[in-house]
Amino acid sequence: MLRKLDRRSVIKAAAAAGVAQLAGPFVITARAADEIKFGLDDPLTGTYAELGKNEQIGCQLAIDQINAKGGILGRKVQLLVEDSTSADTGIAVQKARKLIDRDKVDFLLGNVNSAMALALGEVSNELKTLHIVTGGHTDPVTGTDCHWNVFRVCNTTRMETNSVSKTLFTKYGKKWYFITPDYAFGHTLQEGFEASLKKLGGTEVGASLTPLGATDFSSYLIQAQAANPDVIIVLLAGQDAVNGLKQAVQFGLDKRFHIAGAQQELEVLEGLPPEARIGTWVFEWYWNQPNVPHVAEFVDAIKKKSGRVPTARTWFGYASTWTCALAANTAKSLEAVKMAKALQDFPLPPEIALMPDGAAFRAGQNQLIPNLFVGTAQAQGAAEDDLFKVTQLVKGKDVAGTLDSTGCKMTWPA
Repeated sequence: MLRKLDRRSVIKAAAAAGVAQLAGPFVITARAADEIKFGLDDPLTGTYAELGKNEQIGCQLAIDQINAKGGILGRKVQLLVEDSTSADTGIAVQKARKLIDRDKVDFLLGNVNSAMALALGEVSNELKTLHIVTGGHTDPVTGTDCHWNVFRVCNTTRMETNSVSKTLFTKYGKKWYFITPDYAFGHTLQEGFEASLKKLGGTEVGASLTPLGATDFSSYLIQAQAANPDVIIVLLAGQDAVNGLKQAVQFGLDKRFHIAGAQQELEVLEGLPPEARIGTWVFEWYWNQPNVPHVAEFVDAIKKKSGRVPTARTWFGYASTWTCALAANTAKSLEAVKMAKALQDFPLPPEIALMPDGAAFRAGQNQLIPNLFVGTAQAQGAAEDDLFKVTQLVKGKDVAGTLDSTGCKMTWPA
C-alpha cells in the first residue's frame, strides 16, 4: 500500500540520504568500478551486417561465461556495441574514439572490414587500449602496420591463400582470373594468390576490381568469361559474395570454369540457393567438428542464443572477448602493456580454441596461429546447416610464413 509522505517525512528522508552518502562513498565508487567494459566497433548495417551481428553474438556468449566464472579480476564485465557501418571508415573511427574516450572501455574489439581494422588499430594504439581485431584479414594488421597493443584472431589473407593455392593449381588448372573487392582485404588476398601463382608457374589472365556493396556483377563476369581461365577466383565477402555467386551460376560460369576463392563464410552459403553453393574455399572455423572436445557444447550454447549454429564470425567474437579476459587475469592487471606482454606466445585454452591443433598468439606479431579448413561448398550435408565439406585440415604455422616476411616491426612503449 502506498502511503502519502508529509513535508516532515520528506525532510527526514533527504537527511538520511545525505548521511548515507557521507558515510558510504566507497560503496558507490566500488560499484561503479566493478564494471569492466568491452567495446565492440563492428558493422551492423550494410553488406557486412550479418557478419558483424554474428561476431556480436559470440562476444555476448563470452561475456556471459566470463561473468559466470567470476568476471575479470573479480569484477563483472559488460559489452558496449557501436555500428561502424560496413563501408564508412570515418564513422568507424568516430565510434572507436567514443568507446574509448567517453565510454571508457577497457578493451576494443573489431572490425570485419579490413580498412576499418587498420584504422581502429591506429586509434587504439594512440589511446593505449588493448585491441583485438575480430575479423579484418588484410596482412598489414599484424604485418607492416602492426602495433604492440593490437592482436588478431582471424587469419591473415596470405595464410588463407597459401592454404588453398596448390590445391587449385594442381587440381583445376594454372590460368586464373580474379574478381576482387576494391579495398585492403581484396587487394591483399589477390596479392597472396598472385604470389602463389607465380611460384607455381601459373598465369593470371585478368582481374576485375569491384566496389564494396555492388549488386550487379554482370560486367565483371562477362570479362572473366572472355578471359577463358581455368579457375575464376572470387574474393568477394558478405552480401557481395552472395550476389556475385548467384549471378555467376545464372550466367552458367560454373559449368565452364571452376569457381573458387580463399575465405568463405557460412553466412554466405546460407544466403545462397542450393545450386549456387559451389566451389573450393577456406573456412577459418567450422561448427561440425565431431571429434574435437568442447565444440559441441559451444554449438549448443550459441544455438540457444541465436537459434542457429555458430559461424566462424561467431567464434571470432567469442575468442576475441575471452582473449581479453585471459590477458587481464594472467597479467593480474588492466594495464594494456602488461596484458599485451602476457599474450606473447599465449595459447588459447582448448575450450576457447575449439579446433584440433589449438591456437596460440605468435610473439612479436600478435597474430593467432590456428587451423584452417579447406574444402568444398555443398548444397546440403548430412546434418542441417552442414554446407561445407572439409577435405583438408591445414595447420596455421605451415602457411603463416616467418615473422620476417610479415614486415612487422613492433615498438613497445618505454
